[in-house]
Amino acid sequence: MSAGSLFQLSRRTLLSAGAAGAMLSPMRVLAQQSGAAARLAALLERSARADDLLSPLDTTRRDGKPLGDAFVDPLGDAFGRTLEENKRAELAELRTIDRAALSPTDRIAYDVFAYKTAQTLELFDADGAEPTLFEVQQMAPLNPSFGLQVEFPDYMSGGAAPFATVTDYERGLAQLEGFADWLEQTVARLKRGRAAGYVQPRIIVTNILSQVEAMLALPQDASPFYAPIRTMPETLPAEERARLAGAYRTAIRDRVYPGYDLWRTYLTADYLPAATEEPGRWAMKDGRRLYDWELSFHTTTDMSADEIHALGQSEVARILARMEEVKSTVGFDGDLSAFFDHVRTDPKFYYTEPQQLLERFASIEAEIWKSIPKLFHDRPSAPFRVAPLPALGDQRGTGYYRPGPPDGTTPGTLYFNMSMLDTRPIPTLETLTLHEGIPGHHFQITKAIENEDLPPILRFGRATAYTEGWGLYAESLGPELGMFTDPMQLFGHLDMEMLRAVRLVVDTGLHAKGWSRQQAIDFMLANTSMAERDVIVEIDRYISYPGQACAYKIGELTLQRLKAEAAEALGPRYDVRDYHAQVLDTGVLPMAVLEQKIETWLSEG
Repeated sequence: MSAGSLFQLSRRTLLSAGAAGAMLSPMRVLAQQSGAAARLAALLERSARADDLLSPLDTTRRDGKPLGDAFVDPLGDAFGRTLEENKRAELAELRTIDRAALSPTDRIAYDVFAYKTAQTLELFDADGAEPTLFEVQQMAPLNPSFGLQVEFPDYMSGGAAPFATVTDYERGLAQLEGFADWLEQTVARLKRGRAAGYVQPRIIVTNILSQVEAMLALPQDASPFYAPIRTMPETLPAEERARLAGAYRTAIRDRVYPGYDLWRTYLTADYLPAATEEPGRWAMKDGRRLYDWELSFHTTTDMSADEIHALGQSEVARILARMEEVKSTVGFDGDLSAFFDHVRTDPKFYYTEPQQLLERFASIEAEIWKSIPKLFHDRPSAPFRVAPLPALGDQRGTGYYRPGPPDGTTPGTLYFNMSMLDTRPIPTLETLTLHEGIPGHHFQITKAIENEDLPPILRFGRATAYTEGWGLYAESLGPELGMFTDPMQLFGHLDMEMLRAVRLVVDTGLHAKGWSRQQAIDFMLANTSMAERDVIVEIDRYISYPGQACAYKIGELTLQRLKAEAAEALGPRYDVRDYHAQVLDTGVLPMAVLEQKIETWLSEG
């Protein structure tokens, strides 16, 4: 059963059970709610603890706590077995809980848990002689955008995991050993995949090799793996500091760097010559089957690649027409392609110093906060900041947002790429602040984290279409928040919206329609003002992270549609602040669950 069909089943159950529940006495309803709610809460708590054990690095980043004792290989056989066993048992237990006896918020948690659990189990569905999708992922493990060869050094560098005690350092040492094992196991998986006909694209391999070469070029004492030693507290005993420093040097010298060198040797000599020139999933064995799951996972819809591709083409045409209007407003003499070149090359659209960027971000944020009460009933309490992107993140494009821990000790942060300032156009800064900060990712994610009444699956959950859809939707609120008063800032907004529309076209083009990498690059250059360097980074991310880029527009368009439906249904009683509360106050939801929630709200309104 697919995640979508499971949700439809639970939705029908809700509708029928609601009528039955209405005939029960109030005391009996309360008793049933109490029992069902307690069982659901216990199940969700056990599941969250089990998931934390399987994702210790994510847990460290989320909670700001020290690293755990054991490194977990997310593509290991033991990981896969445990994950499948956990989810099958959890889904079976969930089905014994009376959904109709739950409160509205608990019903939402029930539906989200059912949806996500079923979606995860699709990775392990066996179909005759075909490998499971989890096995396909094992045999095609390289990811230059979000692979552990990028993520783990960030954890060790102090970007996520605190190092304060001897125990923290001992755990970090154990993590280093586990990471070295992962480096070796990944090569073994690549060999198995190649022998079975699963070979990844050449561009993924060359990008991985660039990362490997950059790491090996660093002196070992200057590597991110040694960062905890460089910042070791003076409060630790001198003999312990010396012992730990020696142990870290040994692990890095004898295990970690040789692991990276193993990657370099194998990828260069054996894997790269066999890698495919075609960049998309369609060219890999079982790749299209995997891509269909990836689209469903990230968009939380049943839209096909063809439907998404056509939607993207339609959105590109619509936004191009609006760009033409802005071009006319500013009096530019030339076609849109020339206008794109003008924005790319005119120095007036770019700062020359990082501090100028930081000051502009701060002034934009202050202006947005003034109008927030018009659109939202309340606001999160945790602060927001912009900081330079860590050096190891320079290949990730413009930047990324990372929330602070639940205790509020660290602000939510937009890590922005301050290098190559001639590719960071000023006209996009208002839109970036809306998307990444207020009222976008920081606002949405922090509101959920700060709501301690929510179960963990809603408070800390992930659903790309919801999270990124909200970020893109937040951009559209710019005019109501005092933004885009200058036509070039409006153009920057349209240019960034166009990026998300183009993603629908190029992601599906690359992975389902046989597009070449250059074809995707050319399409993006023709329809946005992005610099070619940034376009290449974007396209390479879509190649290595299929489906994810489609979630932004799918989520945003769903939110816009639901907003219009709410305004029409409620008429004079409609208040956009109420709509935003409905979207935000129950945390992160798959779009199918959010649609059901809004439908229920309107039917009761």
